[in-house]
Amino acid sequence: MAAKSNDSEIALTRVYRAPLKIVWNAWTDTDQVAKWWGPRGFSLTTHSKEFKPGGIWHYTMHGPDGVDYPNKTVYLEIEDHARLVYDHGGYDERPPLFRVTVLFSEVKGGTQMDMTMGLPTAEAAEETRKFIKKAGGDATWDRLAEHLENGMTGKENFVINRTFDAPLETLFDVWTNPKHASQWLSPAGMTTQFMRSDVRPGGSAFYVMTDGKTMKMYGRAKYLEVDRPHRLVHTQQFCDENETVSRHPMSATWPDTMLTQVEFTAEGPSRTRVTVTWQPYGEVTAVEWETFVKARGNMTQGWTGSFDGLENYLSQPYRL
Repeated sequence: MAAKSNDSEIALTRVYRAPLKIVWNAWTDTDQVAKWWGPRGFSLTTHSKEFKPGGIWHYTMHGPDGVDYPNKTVYLEIEDHARLVYDHGGYDERPPLFRVTVLFSEVKGGTQMDMTMGLPTAEAAEETRKFIKKAGGDATWDRLAEHLENGMTGKENFVINRTFDAPLETLFDVWTNPKHASQWLSPAGMTTQFMRSDVRPGGSAFYVMTDGKTMKMYGRAKYLEVDRPHRLVHTQQFCDENETVSRHPMSATWPDTMLTQVEFTAEGPSRTRVTVTWQPYGEVTAVEWETFVKARGNMTQGWTGSFDGLENYLSQPYRL
């Protein structure tokens, strides 16, 4: 969820592990933009683009349901490798919905992107927040992270972010303490029970997810890095009740082992952004990579459900 800078603005911050020039080019090169712009499942066709102040980018977004969405972006300010200002959300028959300002800056480990969307009223901003969430619009910036990683390393990954109204230490505790994690981590309709949870470098966890009826999915994790309260890295595998590694119960070609990286970033005294990066780990076949890439839409849906559960859990402080 995007942060609020004031009632009529929607703001978000992302940090990408890529040099500023590479991030800027991903934003401004038409061929690259087509590979990440828009929610998951959408594709893009550019009809014309003049990347200059006063220039217009005409394009169509193609939804996964076959619906086409015409778009017209009007560039107002361009400061090379530093700043973009443009009007967005309109097309020839409709005026723009909001003005976007994007700032790019070098930070340790990569490039920070600060985006602000300015709307006419607080009511319009709230409606736009709801629309972005429903449409999965924030996945655009996750897709950009995936595109940058693929361009630099040739490897695919999955990225998803969410900002929560809770302090950094609270988020880390709710993520790593099994008493809390068991209450929100499962996909909708499932519950999680931890038989073991030892969150430290070299430690491990063993758990089961169940629908309370016939489905049981056992899993185990091994912790590689624990940097409280900023970072958590662990491997993850499906297994049976004896912790013998097994295949995904619903996908025979899913990779045996996944690497999960979770980063916790303070966006204020009581706001924390969580970034989850997921990718196959160890020996991975071409078929397994293909299965992973094709499943990113389902991964978004699954993690969105877990994040919604976490958001609900945090909204009831008595549980903490």
